[in-house]
Amino acid sequence: MKSGQIMVTGSTGYVGGRLVNRLLSSGYSVKVAGRSIDKIKSRPWAKNPRVEVVQADMLEYNSLENALKNCRAAYYLVHSMNPQSRDFSETDRIAAQNMVKAAEKNRLEKIIYLSGLGEKDSGLSKHLRSRAEVAEILSSGSVPVTVLRAAMILGSGSASFEILRYLVERLPVMITPRWVHNPVQPIAIRNVLKYLEGCLENDETTGRVFDIGGPDILTYGSLMKIYAKEAGIKHRFIIPVPVLSPRLSSYWINLITPVPSYIARPLAEGLRNPVVCRESEIQKIIPQELIDCRTAINLALGRARDNCVESCWSDSGFIDVPEWLHCGDAPYAGGSLKEAGYAISFKGITREEIWNRLISIGGETGYFYGSFLWKLRGFFDRMIGGAGLNRGRRHPVDLGEGDTLDFFRVLNMREPILLRLFSEMKLPGEAMLEFHILDKPEGKVELRIIARFSPRGLAGLFYWYLVYPFHNIVFKGMLKNIVLSIKRSLKPEEFKVFPFQGDECVHEQP
Repeated sequence: MKSGQIMVTGSTGYVGGRLVNRLLSSGYSVKVAGRSIDKIKSRPWAKNPRVEVVQADMLEYNSLENALKNCRAAYYLVHSMNPQSRDFSETDRIAAQNMVKAAEKNRLEKIIYLSGLGEKDSGLSKHLRSRAEVAEILSSGSVPVTVLRAAMILGSGSASFEILRYLVERLPVMITPRWVHNPVQPIAIRNVLKYLEGCLENDETTGRVFDIGGPDILTYGSLMKIYAKEAGIKHRFIIPVPVLSPRLSSYWINLITPVPSYIARPLAEGLRNPVVCRESEIQKIIPQELIDCRTAINLALGRARDNCVESCWSDSGFIDVPEWLHCGDAPYAGGSLKEAGYAISFKGITREEIWNRLISIGGETGYFYGSFLWKLRGFFDRMIGGAGLNRGRRHPVDLGEGDTLDFFRVLNMREPILLRLFSEMKLPGEAMLEFHILDKPEGKVELRIIARFSPRGLAGLFYWYLVYPFHNIVFKGMLKNIVLSIKRSLKPEEFKVFPFQGDECVHEQP
């Protein structure tokens, strides 16, 4: 085992999630920090004895300082493109300043930062300007900083790859902005990880800035054509127009792809800048075979088809859970908290069998009943900039806390008892969907489904009473179909769905 702990910030993100695995495979001891301990612990690598999980918030200096104790070096892989950040540039600025002070306090040997390509004097987008500013802030301290500047990262699950994939697969004719002809130098995720790890032990990279890119320099339009050919899709027609702004592009991307507008917009704005490496010095220091775009797309397609996506852009994100969601709160804790619950009792099926079926919910499996209604609700959500059903899920059966699941995020899991899904739809309030599996007398098992909603103003109340009649139809159908999908031989008189008032706490049963 190599000496000294290595901190990986942003460990539940796309690059960070894969970097942790790579460092562990190379014999490093890794410390990972985040605001949600449960979310980090749900990752497969979190069970490795050489992983230490600590709670820290990049915006709270004291927690970050404590998290960096006993660390030799740190990877800085965080950014604030999320719906909670009204100004992601300011949030990134504060986080970087905290990192500088905490790294100096703990006398780190180095910080390694993954930034973005683009020159500051060329009218950079807000997103790329923020990345460049973070690099300057990190480099202003006494701890040496290695900066790797990359353009588009090609790999299964990356936001850039998912945008490319869905646009090409779903649109035979694409009306695109003029930036579709701008030069870009993509790099495969495997090459990015090799560079990140190589900078850790190679002192020649310390305190320097490097541009990293693949062997191909091409346009985004050419990349679309390559994807279509490798995916076996008929020729796509690309029509660039001068009137399609980054804002309009982001709305279009939000509607067609799983990537929401708050991520799509900064990415679309960044494409208006040519992003090509100015130098290639790092290739001499950390030599490796660079993967061309065609091969990188093939590798990503293979992993996506085999459901072997190691990490995904949607993995990142934090749920600021409101107090009314906590089990045991008084009914008045959330103000006018609304609930709708239904339950079903049956014999001959175990809790484990129900659980194994339940955790396949969403994605290609769907919601067991009322597919059209779920798709309609997802469509409306996409139309107003929400997540919709396009996000799907990371894996068809594997599920962990913090995972995205269509327009939900997994909030809590207690196998085989409880599954809590927090809604990330655009709503006039906050919502959660719960599933409880309980042992009952006489060998029976009870499955409950409870919708909880904290309305915001009159609009929230109106929304609740508008959708309430559909709960009765959809939830009853879901419960019946979940049971019948496990044991078709059950007769209707053997199980009945009944209303349930969700005012009990469900604790773990032996």
